[in-house]
Amino acid sequence: MKPLVSILIPAFNAQEWIADTLRSAVEQTWPQREIIVVNDGSTDETLAVAGRFESAGVRVHTQRNQGAAAARNTAFSLSQGDYIQWLDADDLLSPDKIARQVAILGECRSVRTVLSCAWGRFTYRPRRAEFAPTSLWCDLSPTEWFVRQMEEDIYMQTATWLVSKEVTEAAGPWDTRLLGDDDGEYFSRVLLASDGTRFVPEARVYYRMSGSNSLSYIGSSDKKKEAQWLSMKLHIQYLRSLADSPRVRAACVTYLQNWMTFFYPERLDIFEQAAQLAHELDGELKAPRLSWKYSPIKSVFGWPLARRAQVFLPRLRWSLHSSWDKVLSRMEKAHQEEHFVR
Repeated sequence: MKPLVSILIPAFNAQEWIADTLRSAVEQTWPQREIIVVNDGSTDETLAVAGRFESAGVRVHTQRNQGAAAARNTAFSLSQGDYIQWLDADDLLSPDKIARQVAILGECRSVRTVLSCAWGRFTYRPRRAEFAPTSLWCDLSPTEWFVRQMEEDIYMQTATWLVSKEVTEAAGPWDTRLLGDDDGEYFSRVLLASDGTRFVPEARVYYRMSGSNSLSYIGSSDKKKEAQWLSMKLHIQYLRSLADSPRVRAACVTYLQNWMTFFYPERLDIFEQAAQLAHELDGELKAPRLSWKYSPIKSVFGWPLARRAQVFLPRLRWSLHSSWDKVLSRMEKAHQEEHFVR
């Protein structure tokens, strides 16, 4: 098989990262590929940086800012590939990521088998990426994949997947209502349209952690909380369309409980809706507990301030880590340049 693979990249204000991302796409060892960037109304130099790669076969399309989901839909409408590789504008593919996944297509049951792979988190230095296997890192049926995701609060990163055009079309477009977790909801529909997953451990993806700048970061945004709640209800609906056993219902309740910390106590309306849904699933939700680190704040100042601390302090910790990693990255590059000159 020599399928054409479309590497589709939505980009918004990604001038700092997109050159590295495009290099990882251009340097793929699989020769049958097309690379499409959709510049989603960036106000920085994203368009100019991406344009430098047009001589390497990268196609760049610009549209007014409509959000990541809309940009992905545009990218797919422009693609011609037999298989789709989604790639965010700050993440990286290992050079043989696509080649290793394509190599096992002949062993799959059908074009409806979706392929996944290993992925690791990094900030500025991809060689320091941390790969932490989970129970999703194996071949699974759609139902078992959903249940494990909900039971254990785990996921697969967007770029790990390689999906046939047939399944992509069956899954439908990305949901532009979702301001966060649009990838989680989208790939749930991909799984619904599939006959299962095939895990390729040798292929690798590098996921850049961007903290509060990430689309998935909820923080105190009411719009993001409402979008997250919509996504959660859809996840549960999708799983229950496949199976509705006691284990499935229990997994759905666990999933609801794990996410309540993002809504409670500011959005009691969502908490009450979730509690009603849990009751319908033969379960019960409890008010989320704060980590022991924030309990003293709650005891002295109350829930609202403790909740704000729970949002702010991890952001501060991540910012310090990111700044230090950035310094080390620049030091390493300076050392490499000095060594090259010598």
